[in-house]
Amino acid sequence: MNRKILKLENLLQFHTVFRQLHSLGQRRLAQWNHVFSSAYPVWTAQVCIRPWQTDLLIGAALSQYRRLVTKKEERSWKSQLFSTKSKKEVEVWIGMTVEELARAMEKDIESTYLSPQCSWVSVSTVSLPSGEKITFLDTPGHAAFSAMRARGAQVTDIVILVVAADDGVMKQTVESIQHAKDAQVPIVLAINKCDKAGADPEKVKKELLAYDVVCEDYGGDVQAVHISALTGDNLMALAEATVALAEMLELKADSTGPVEGTVIESFTDKGRGPVTTAIIQRGTLRKGSILVAGKSWAKVRLMFDENGKTIHEACPSMPVGIVGWRDLPSAGDEILEVESEPRARAVVDWRKYELEQEKNKEDLKIIEEKRKEHQEAHQKAREKYGNIDWKERSFLKYQERKELKPLKAKEKEERDSHVLPIIIKGDVDGSVEAIVNIMDTYDASHECELELVHFGVGDVSENDVNLAETFRGVIYGFNVNVGNVIQKSAAKKGVKIKLHKIIYHLIEDLQEELSSRLPCTVEEHPIGEASILATFSVTEGKKKVPVAGCRVQKGQLEKQKKFKLIRNGEVIWKGSLSSLKHHKDDVSIIKTGMDCGLSLSEEKIEFKVGDEIICYEEKQVPAKTSWDPGF
Repeated sequence: MNRKILKLENLLQFHTVFRQLHSLGQRRLAQWNHVFSSAYPVWTAQVCIRPWQTDLLIGAALSQYRRLVTKKEERSWKSQLFSTKSKKEVEVWIGMTVEELARAMEKDIESTYLSPQCSWVSVSTVSLPSGEKITFLDTPGHAAFSAMRARGAQVTDIVILVVAADDGVMKQTVESIQHAKDAQVPIVLAINKCDKAGADPEKVKKELLAYDVVCEDYGGDVQAVHISALTGDNLMALAEATVALAEMLELKADSTGPVEGTVIESFTDKGRGPVTTAIIQRGTLRKGSILVAGKSWAKVRLMFDENGKTIHEACPSMPVGIVGWRDLPSAGDEILEVESEPRARAVVDWRKYELEQEKNKEDLKIIEEKRKEHQEAHQKAREKYGNIDWKERSFLKYQERKELKPLKAKEKEERDSHVLPIIIKGDVDGSVEAIVNIMDTYDASHECELELVHFGVGDVSENDVNLAETFRGVIYGFNVNVGNVIQKSAAKKGVKIKLHKIIYHLIEDLQEELSSRLPCTVEEHPIGEASILATFSVTEGKKKVPVAGCRVQKGQLEKQKKFKLIRNGEVIWKGSLSSLKHHKDDVSIIKTGMDCGLSLSEEKIEFKVGDEIICYEEKQVPAKTSWDPGF
């Protein structure tokens, strides 16, 4: 990947993107603790606006800016950014993560990503001069997180579609439009990078016509705002356009009545247990509320905002961290408030019962199919043996039993080498979902079978190691830890644990592991070529041996290597030589331009003038899986 070198002062110009909005608010923006964030109520309407294609460098600069703002009391913001004493050049490259940026800048910053490499949803709230607030819900742009983006569209009220003026409509743009249409959510178009040379906003608008996104300039109802994330131009116009659309649509939510919401993300915290990031869509959530989501329920014992600060209530459109879940809900689960714990248990038990019934139905269907297959096989067997006597029938059955004998150890090892069992552990539900979705694209089972043994949220445990040992599999961890005790146990049991923080690297590692289980391919490398000029035979003992008189045209012939005989472009023989002579002397090598006589190890092969003799060697080349995950 080509790297771009930028000066630090140029990179930090990105802070102007959010500085205008920040300076107008009553609260300062702060980075979420670990992978979770929330904010105060957005207003009575839930306006969760989502930039679908966040620029990588902008995301990195934004995260650093937020970190700097939170330290405002310790030293002035200006002195941090523009002090000549602290200025230095920092190497920045496309694809750089926030963690790498922090290391390069010698800053202590938490690993919260806004780039396509992240695996969780980021939410922060922007205050406007009128007092209204907009909650932005941002998810990764990587292809693996399509399901997460679809969920994001379902919980938002307005989608901000960000399209670069120099790139135009891309594959992710089309996908984002479709998600917005499926969720029946209106779009505000933000055409970014309008300050760049060669930018063509009008071209973007015309390209979008093909996807039924018609801007106001062309008689449609989609507002289009020309912005520059680098300079901050027209960001306030974008915010005003969003607010105007929200007012026109009369987006409102009821802050009374039972709580309704959606799980945005879920993860396990060592000190707090199962934790969810949720968006409240109706009602007001308070400590002690009883909630149900999926097959889990909670009595809320703690709520916190984006700064990790404990809060006592969360109103509509407010993202909030919820602690108190008995089990970990899944991202996308609907949250409903119930009147009591017994009621919550009853709801969860009923949902589990229904799921079990569905599973039983599927199992019965599979059993019925197997039974039918068995009956058909039995009927065919009866027809097969129906017209023969008992002796012949017994002999045929004996032959069949011999074919079904247990696999030998070597055969079993070869069979197991063509299967890769894996266990997936991730930090949050969304990242595990994304990885499992990538596994679903695997289409190379004819080469090596990929078997997903187990997946879950949380650090690698002893149970994971035991499973991997039983199935002779590999554990892949994404943004999780492995304790020293677990590492020693895995090493003792011969279990491989591979940890990654970037999804690209995890999938590349998996591809390499799959490739390592494939048999090597054999490639032929020519060493020399000779043409047959004459044929004759010599007597050796009581038999006559055909001999070819040849001249080496290219390279050299080496007696210890392999040879093939080519006639009219087709290979008619492969093997080794029984003799190679120069005049009457036995030799091991014949070089270019020299004449020689040779005979083959297979005496039945006859030579013809004009045939070609190729000397070659075979080299084993590691195979590579044909699976293409799409990035």
